[in-house]
Amino acid sequence: MTRTIVASATREIVIGFDQPFCVIGERINPTGRKKLAAEMIEGNFETVIKDALEQVAAGATMLDVNAGVTAVNPNETEPPLLVRTLEIVQGLVDVPLSIDSSVTAAIEAGLRVAKGRPLVNSVTGEEEKLEAILPLVKKYDVPVVAISNDETGISMDPDVRFAVAKKIVERAMDHGIKPHDIVVDPLVMPIGALGDAGRQVFALLRRLREELKVNTTCGLSNISFGLPHRHGINAGFIPMVIGAGMTSAIMNPCRPQEMEAVRAANVLNGTDANCTNWIMTYRDHKPAEGGHAVAAAQPAAAGGGGRRGGRAARAGAGARAE
Repeated sequence: MTRTIVASATREIVIGFDQPFCVIGERINPTGRKKLAAEMIEGNFETVIKDALEQVAAGATMLDVNAGVTAVNPNETEPPLLVRTLEIVQGLVDVPLSIDSSVTAAIEAGLRVAKGRPLVNSVTGEEEKLEAILPLVKKYDVPVVAISNDETGISMDPDVRFAVAKKIVERAMDHGIKPHDIVVDPLVMPIGALGDAGRQVFALLRRLREELKVNTTCGLSNISFGLPHRHGINAGFIPMVIGAGMTSAIMNPCRPQEMEAVRAANVLNGTDANCTNWIMTYRDHKPAEGGHAVAAAQPAAAGGGGRRGGRAARAGAGARAE
């Protein structure tokens, strides 16, 4: 069974088909968040600290960390800012981190200071990216997110996206990187713009699991981009992609409706042994006024093993839900 190991200095998490769904908290990302970007530029990390603590308290298995505050001289400005952000976050929480950047120099700088075994987010099928990122993945012995687009952009044909994923896996193997360290993002399209986006990703996930035998992730809220009541769509999407083979997602763990869907899927998928996490999280559960259910004030973590803003901009698949 494919298992991708990620770790902080003190905690190891396994991403896999037989593991609880891995929730990668998306909030530490200034893309589309002007206030956060302005704060980070000024050296103010109050919101970063708040988001890190809140996401872990809400049940995040990992945290994605992005410091892409400006398109002006990112090769100079982003590496030191990402390093500072990573140092702050890993000093606050003990969950593994995802180093999220489209700037190769920033990823390398982040890898030098990150403790444990972080996830690199990301590499694409573009030749320039493959040659820049894969040697770093091999050097630091870390897993990497492989986004299924290349120089031609994002194909609307799921067979083409599968072919790009296969190409990345094969090129990684040429560098001595095993498939279990490749976490493929099949690129979730907005269902409001592409009516069969759901069916496309379900079929892609099955192929990725059965043919390439790789773990998978996505920018979860891309599916609901442009629609009202996005969290309802997201919550319905979660158990369906998990059933199709998705093993992780970059998402907002501070949305109770979506986290409830994750925990329920873990129960029904048999990855929450004896329903322990569900019981510990919801044993004091009470309905709120108006019939809207709420969880306990301090929910247990959704992932196992203890305890994209930016990607949407790069992939062109829509912004994450706020």
